[in-house]
Amino acid sequence: MNKKDFFSQHDPKIVPVLQKAVIGIAGAGGLGSNIAVSLVRAGIGKLIVADFDKIEPSNLNRQQFFSDQIGMPKVIALLENLNKISPFTKYQVHEIKLHKDNIPYIYKDVDIMVEAFDKAEMKTMLIETWLTNFPDMPIIAASGLSGWGKNEILHSRKIDNLYICGDEETELQTGISPMAPRVGIVANMQANLVLELLLREI
Repeated sequence: MNKKDFFSQHDPKIVPVLQKAVIGIAGAGGLGSNIAVSLVRAGIGKLIVADFDKIEPSNLNRQQFFSDQIGMPKVIALLENLNKISPFTKYQVHEIKLHKDNIPYIYKDVDIMVEAFDKAEMKTMLIETWLTNFPDMPIIAASGLSGWGKNEILHSRKIDNLYICGDEETELQTGISPMAPRVGIVANMQANLVLELLLREI
């Protein structure tokens, strides 16, 4: 496969815009792995992804990994899978736990930041860190994606440079993993919003 074939079904006006874009993803689990796959298929030029976690069997119900990757660091397995989809995207992965001191360094070159954490406290930390350090750069977060059904209450909302995707009310239940359909929908809402922001001048 060559680059021309990969982009043959894309609108030629958007390819240069997408190819020069750098997108940051914080987390490589249910949201992050799905967001990454969608953005790579869309033709994004570079992804920067960070996560410290390893793949467990329970992750396979909603994350873009395979059974033979159980035990691998998520970012390493995701890199492996993304390269199989598109060798024409540049990848920078960090097997590291994100905190307020390393986020500004790891993601300093991105055009848009995407939050893809499970835990509410990590979401809050990332959003606050991002808006403090990069107030003029968009961040796209997720809130409310557990369970199934209720498509009608999923939405996107903008608060200055913070965008929120999800239902903003469904909470994670202890011992019950989110399910692939709703996680995938919200992840793709986030990925679609990335494209909308990048291509708004087209």
